[in-house]
Amino acid sequence: MNALYDVTAIGNAIVDVIAPADEAFLEREGLPKGSMVLIDAERARDLYGRMASGLEASGGSAANTVAGVGSFGGRAAYIGKVADDQLGAIYTHDIRAGGAHFDTLPLSGGPATARCLINVTPDGQRTMCTYLGACVELTPADVSADLVEGAQVVFLEGYLFDPEEARRAFAKAAGLARGAGRKIALTLSDSFVVERHRHALLGFIETQVDILLANESEITALFETSSFDEAVAAIRGRVDIAAVTRGSAGSIVLSGPATHAIAAEPIHRVVDSTGAGDQYAAGFLLGLAQNRSLDVCGRLGSLAAAEVISHYGPRPEVSLRDLAATRGLNLS
Repeated sequence: MNALYDVTAIGNAIVDVIAPADEAFLEREGLPKGSMVLIDAERARDLYGRMASGLEASGGSAANTVAGVGSFGGRAAYIGKVADDQLGAIYTHDIRAGGAHFDTLPLSGGPATARCLINVTPDGQRTMCTYLGACVELTPADVSADLVEGAQVVFLEGYLFDPEEARRAFAKAAGLARGAGRKIALTLSDSFVVERHRHALLGFIETQVDILLANESEITALFETSSFDEAVAAIRGRVDIAAVTRGSAGSIVLSGPATHAIAAEPIHRVVDSTGAGDQYAAGFLLGLAQNRSLDVCGRLGSLAAAEVISHYGPRPEVSLRDLAATRGLNLS
């Protein structure tokens, strides 16, 4: 069956609030630098009131990836839960305006649309506090067979391993994708997610996942080692393809016995690392969907990551398709 979409992603639909902060602010608020912590609605309102003014934009890891796929000129669809409220309406408009197909039924009468409060220190490091709200109400009923079976790659966000219903939605999506002969990709999302769900994640990876995306801290957390080389050796062969990012050191892509070293795209200054992994996934997965070599997939990922860390916000500010063309990476 021909694919209607290059990538269909399933993830937490979250509005990002991104603001500059200094180390003293993080200390006063008791926020470990570089962490992602879950907060309740009251804490979200309180912290928001003390943050500096900044950028508010529709986000969520997998949704950011979908926006990147669209910026590359790819065809994308998204499955995620927002509430039937003002932020939910804004979120829906934003993701559709980016060219993605999005028709998940909004939640009515429950928690509000989720938001992530992101404080960015001068070194570009992000510290995130997330109120999950409606996004954790995603259920298997929200997983559209048409969207999953109609995609070359089905991309799953590791953050959804927290709620039980969302994990069952994962299982449904994986079964549909496998039955339709589609590739299943998973991002580990965060080392704290890995710590909470290591056993379940390993089981899912070994039985369902074709393509794994992770950063250095996530892959070492998965295998409970401080050695990057040991973690790489442990993941090799468990999935068909693994792409592991290492910040300014670039990334490596593993497939069978082969290892592809991908250089980081040079940039003048890191402004905000929010969305770097999400945009790497966009370039990498679109490359796979269009049958590009793993080296080209990695280069597309690095290019997208470099663009997004050069400004505030988790989504591209220029056409990634045009940017890729300047590097000789023309996409269909």
